[in-house]
Amino acid sequence: MSLKHTYTLWAPIYDLFVDRALRGPRHRSLARLGEVAGQEILLPGIGTGLDLPYLPAGGRYHGVDLTPAMLARARSRADQLGIEIGLHEGDAMALPFENDRFDAVVLHLILAVVPEPARAFAEAVRVARPGARLLILDKFLRPGQRAPLRRMINPVISRLATRTDVIFEELLAGHDELRLVEDTPALAGGWFRHLVLDKI
Repeated sequence: MSLKHTYTLWAPIYDLFVDRALRGPRHRSLARLGEVAGQEILLPGIGTGLDLPYLPAGGRYHGVDLTPAMLARARSRADQLGIEIGLHEGDAMALPFENDRFDAVVLHLILAVVPEPARAFAEAVRVARPGARLLILDKFLRPGQRAPLRRMINPVISRLATRTDVIFEELLAGHDELRLVEDTPALAGGWFRHLVLDKI
């Protein structure tokens, strides 16, 4: 089953499973954007728009998602909140934007979803301009962490919703244009992490 098909099926019930548990971490992550007046900000994998209530005012926001059903829910949420946002159907692993476009890129719960996390991360870095900030909220294994259960269930759960075997440090390797500013626990004993990076 393709990722697009899977998340088309998930769209009507996605918020019931994800919203409440991650409201606090989402809010705290997006607070790290700071003052955004006039900035261009991208949210790859925007899903149903659960980040929208916590976006600071004044930014020019763009969201991308692979699934029209998810984008329809994000559009409805944006309209209810009175938020202007450009929503685009597209793949986080092949973003439909030019190099060095955005002042900030928000990667919430997308790197552990896509089939090739390294490609999605590289795309986020590509479209971020020098001086941009990347905000990440997701679940990652630590380098050398055994986590046998997470690794064992990954072949099944990755087909249904998300991966459980992604190691962020492996995604970061080779990106000398990035500076890690913050790496702090977000949820579940540090399985979910807040990561902040600057592109230099």
